[in-house]
Amino acid sequence: MSTTISKPTTREMQKAYLKRDESYDGVFYLAVRTTGIFCRPSCPARKPLPKNVTYFASTREALFAGFRPCKRCRPMEANGRPPEWVNKLLARIDEDSSRRLTDGDIRKLGIDSARARRYFLKHHGMTFQAYCRARRMGTALDQIRRGADLDEVALGNGYDSHSGFREAFMHTFGKSPGQSRNADCVVITWVESPVGPLLAGANREGICLLEFTDRRMLETQFDVLRKRLDCAIVPGENEHLIKLRKELGDYFAGELRDFTVPLVYPGTPFQKQVWDELLKIPYGRTRSYEEMATRIGHPGAQRAVGTANGCNRIAIVIPCHRVVNKGGKLGGYGGGLWRKQMLLDLEQGKSGLRTLFEESARAPHASENGHNCSPLQSRAR
Repeated sequence: MSTTISKPTTREMQKAYLKRDESYDGVFYLAVRTTGIFCRPSCPARKPLPKNVTYFASTREALFAGFRPCKRCRPMEANGRPPEWVNKLLARIDEDSSRRLTDGDIRKLGIDSARARRYFLKHHGMTFQAYCRARRMGTALDQIRRGADLDEVALGNGYDSHSGFREAFMHTFGKSPGQSRNADCVVITWVESPVGPLLAGANREGICLLEFTDRRMLETQFDVLRKRLDCAIVPGENEHLIKLRKELGDYFAGELRDFTVPLVYPGTPFQKQVWDELLKIPYGRTRSYEEMATRIGHPGAQRAVGTANGCNRIAIVIPCHRVVNKGGKLGGYGGGLWRKQMLLDLEQGKSGLRTLFEESARAPHASENGHNCSPLQSRAR
């Protein structure tokens, strides 16, 4: 999955944030050098001078450049809802995923095709056109598995010839349509959450991916998943993802303690031991890396346990956030320590859900454009 991301021009970004254009939220972030914070383009605070602004394509880039998230517009805590113009595109695809949408079709919707390309590269790891092709291929594979005629599948998914469809299908799945009656794929979708958008994936057996979209290891997780399950990854939905979305909603509402959605988590024998043990940690409780190592029969292997913990591909449901350092200190977390603290606070019934930004701030840092921010403590699991 490609992760090459380009930003709009500086002139376009400056115009967007001066207008507080929320349709650019998620397309870029602006950081204020004089205050050390970064915001969404739509941030309601007083607009900084353009000469003091630096632009980033992702929150990850801003964090690693040393900027702190704004406490007013909360760029790290997006609810995952795409801008309205993206909803319009997604709705058009959902109406008929077999239809090819050209750049001209996109412009007729009042959407700039280059802007769509940047957004889909950033949030889905592929251009808008690649996203549409992947959706068509995912639909085609499902039809083939259900016994549909190959010619009907090819022509029904926007291809003029069987050979063109076969070539595209081979490129996506690594095998011909005729060899794919029993083939599987991983379908991925976005899930909204109070701690930011999550990327969820499932095959026909169950959930195999649930990761924060700004996770540093996300690209690696995709590569490992492809190899472990020997199948392609395409946009889509299935019954397991629908169930996961419902259970996550109940979990964040404090109404669910034990997930029942089926899980698929292939790994090395040691990794499987660690992940199986993670599933045994009770809701609202924590265990140390040292205790985890002892429980799986490898006393003293807490570093190896930490490494396996960091390779967990199904966040929250396989609760790696419940493992802490000896003495109760949080340790690392791929989604950021602020998320780890929020998840533990939720499970332990604490009110207020204090983030590490607030915990670590000895005093509020009043910024030039009206924000109060506190330092980021950690960026890696």
